[in-house]
Amino acid sequence: MKINKFIDSLSIKAGFLAILALGGCIGTTYPYMRTETAQRIAAPAWMIKRDISAAPFILRAYERIHERGSVANIYIEGENSEISLTSTPFNPVALHLASKDKSENVIYIARPCQYTGMLSVTDKCNSSYSNEASFSEDAIEAYNTALDDIANRYNIKTFNVIGYSGGGAIATLLAAKRSDIVSLRTVAGILDHNAYTTLHGSPAMTKSINPLIEAASLTKMPQYHFIGGRDNIVPPTIIHSFMQSMPPTNCIQTMLVQEAKHSTGWVDKWPELLELPVSCYNSSPNNIPSTTMTPTMPQNLPQTVREKPIKP
Repeated sequence: MKINKFIDSLSIKAGFLAILALGGCIGTTYPYMRTETAQRIAAPAWMIKRDISAAPFILRAYERIHERGSVANIYIEGENSEISLTSTPFNPVALHLASKDKSENVIYIARPCQYTGMLSVTDKCNSSYSNEASFSEDAIEAYNTALDDIANRYNIKTFNVIGYSGGGAIATLLAAKRSDIVSLRTVAGILDHNAYTTLHGSPAMTKSINPLIEAASLTKMPQYHFIGGRDNIVPPTIIHSFMQSMPPTNCIQTMLVQEAKHSTGWVDKWPELLELPVSCYNSSPNNIPSTTMTPTMPQNLPQTVREKPIKP
């Protein structure tokens, strides 16, 4: 009996030590696992990792440049939606989208403190950059610096910017700031962070610039905003708020992708959505596509893209 109890005690201790060891392993490799996930998404698309110095941050990029001196498609990541100790997303949706883009020049840029740290080794990533300062002046300026770096390194003349979730806010703010951005696309974009935080009862983004305030400066910017019909994180009310701040324009289109949730339903459909023209149309109603929303009538989103049914 005593021998059996001794063996049971050893088994319990061994199991406890194994759990501790596993926990330590996870704690050590957790950031590495997410970096490895990003690498596995980028590598088949021939996108090469590069870290860009953009004070006060180092921004992680994955790049494929086949045609120097031409236009580049820039993808900006969303936030990490998990309860996690890291701001690096487990599912980098914008990187998945970029990997589906067959354009000659495709560049993905992560958010501050995703995959990397601060430019100064003595500084630590502040959690505010994943919260109230997500779209702060210094965060936007860091992306501005990164785009300047890309333009100079590869002789890129113009950019198409594509932002997912909070990356949509950053893409919108960059489009309002730069003259070399020729089109704007957002996927489940947070285009009014006041409406977003109010909807979820979360703290206000007091240190962030609201894309909504730049709406009036974007009336001549060709733009396409995609919204998920099953997205309860960034529902259609967010884009409605942005649209209501937009003066009359023929340069903005929106589409409701009925089956898409916030982080699913986008990737396989992206090549099809990317082919849709992003243009400004003349003032004749007959020449404005059916996907265009009039800012003064935001009640209904006019077009739906439905998934093809799976064959039994």
